[in-house]
Amino acid sequence: MYAQYQHGGLTRYDKKSGENLGIKPIEGKGEEPLRWNWDAPLIISPHSASRLYFAANKLFRSDDRGNTWKLVSPDLSRRLDRDKLPVMGKIQPADAVAKHASTALYGNISALAESPKKEGFIVVGTDDGLVQITDDGGKNWRKIEPVGGTPDKAYVSAVYCSQHDANVIYIAYDNHKNGDFKPYLFKSNDAGKTWSALKGNLPENGMVLSIAEDHVAPSLLFVGTEFGVFASVNGGAAWKQLKGNFPTIPVRDLAIQKRENDLALASFGRGFYILDDYTPLRAMAQGKFDASKEASIFPVKDALCYVESTPFGDRGKGFLGETFYIAENAPFGAVFTLYLKDALKTKKQLRTDAEKAGSTKYPSGEELRAEEEEDAPAYFATVTDAAGNVVRRISVSNSAGVQRVVWNLRYADQTPIAQHQAEEAEYGGARVVPGEYKVFLSKRVNGVTTSITEPVSFNVVPLNNTTLPAADRKALVAFQQKVANLQRAVSGALDVANNAKSRLGSIKKALAETMSADAPKLRDDAASLESRLNALLRLLRGDSFLASRNEGTPPSIQERVSNIVYEQYSSTSAPPQTHLDSYAVAAQEFEQELAKLKTLVETEIPRIEKAMEAAQAPYTPGRLPEWNNK
Repeated sequence: MYAQYQHGGLTRYDKKSGENLGIKPIEGKGEEPLRWNWDAPLIISPHSASRLYFAANKLFRSDDRGNTWKLVSPDLSRRLDRDKLPVMGKIQPADAVAKHASTALYGNISALAESPKKEGFIVVGTDDGLVQITDDGGKNWRKIEPVGGTPDKAYVSAVYCSQHDANVIYIAYDNHKNGDFKPYLFKSNDAGKTWSALKGNLPENGMVLSIAEDHVAPSLLFVGTEFGVFASVNGGAAWKQLKGNFPTIPVRDLAIQKRENDLALASFGRGFYILDDYTPLRAMAQGKFDASKEASIFPVKDALCYVESTPFGDRGKGFLGETFYIAENAPFGAVFTLYLKDALKTKKQLRTDAEKAGSTKYPSGEELRAEEEEDAPAYFATVTDAAGNVVRRISVSNSAGVQRVVWNLRYADQTPIAQHQAEEAEYGGARVVPGEYKVFLSKRVNGVTTSITEPVSFNVVPLNNTTLPAADRKALVAFQQKVANLQRAVSGALDVANNAKSRLGSIKKALAETMSADAPKLRDDAASLESRLNALLRLLRGDSFLASRNEGTPPSIQERVSNIVYEQYSSTSAPPQTHLDSYAVAAQEFEQELAKLKTLVETEIPRIEKAMEAAQAPYTPGRLPEWNNK
């Protein structure tokens, strides 16, 4: 790879060995000094991976990765004496403060591009306002002065040769050093002979610093400006700022990762940013998006199925501290890009909108109550397998416009609702089998659920990066679903058993204060049930009494199931025999204990509570009081 520092300090770095070699072109004996830009333009030719073009005030070419260089141009600048140019309205003296500090020598090449469609068709731009073009690899050059009303000597910030048409060129000028922050952006369809402005509705105070063109749809353009990044889906006629969580900062460079359809942005001082999979913008540029529809789902990229690694012991940087830098990965799973024409409004929102519009109707008490008790309208996405079986439902933000939601390629979490994590997209049950899936959008309004899009198909694709993958992935997922179902039942039974223990504690207290002659006997019955329940709980969740004294205890039903889930959560290997055996033990024991719990909760506790009602015992939680007006 190639890297540089200020004024053309070019190096070639060997990632395999870590070696670093300086390859900057050097003036020959008696030659005048080269004038390098602070960020000298460097490109790898799209026609040869070993060919470099590197620009000072002259253009150099290397066909051997920088070992040797040859000039392919004369001085392409205006060759002006910067000391004779006015600064702040006058020629500054030699001793002016910082007259030439922290700047490049004036009269250098500031932008450079070669056409991917035509070898040797090269465009350069200079810091003193010239665009120079050659179509024969540098043998002949033609000069273009600033076009379209651009101020004289405006800095050429970017040149770009189209990937689709050898005659299409884009250029941008930056005149902010003269207090002019306007965007100057132009396109030529005839190799630079004539130009048309592409400024469109770009803000007046944000000069254009970088340009990119989609490699599939030529009408999809991106520009980086002083105040953010903008996209156009109609060839520059109109622009829309891309915001999201992207700060309002200068975007000095743009690049497209073609395989992943990602837009990479280099900011001035705030690092790099990635817009993952911008293909929804391409769909708009290709006329495949209808904004008049109630809702839409853009085509879904293949979702790679793998287990995320935690090389630092936990998610992200683990426990390595804030001074250790890492960047986030792209979201794991299937990413759905959605469009909602309108946000759904509650009854109260509809009423207040009508009031703002001038309605004088005062709501009735029934209408106000309906507002208070309304199940708020909502959007959600439903994922199904190829056969139409529902796999997952995911909440969608009730907001108009384009948004993204992520499905983590797992079935729904079957543990008790109280234990669910806040971010439903991050957790879940068993992993799904790779294959074809579909997603569609629905809305729920006034208690009625309606599908609002057609299903969109996509694929879950295994990354195939494991050494010991399960030979039968379907059998693995089927086993994990069995375990998840047992975990759901065990968790639910534990919750019921804990509630029953609490009920029995209240029952004993209430019977101690009941005056009926039958109260002592009923209390003894409750104590006996509590003892049986304690034994059942020890089998379900373990012997906490002995464990607290550091005594060895056999694995409980819950421990067996939880261990299987935990130990398989980050694996796609076949379950070991220990898991199969442990599941069989847990399932057999749970079947017996669940029957006991059912009898205790549904028959024996209600029998005591009914007798307590007859004895007029104080109320206890879970017991429905009996009363008649006599």
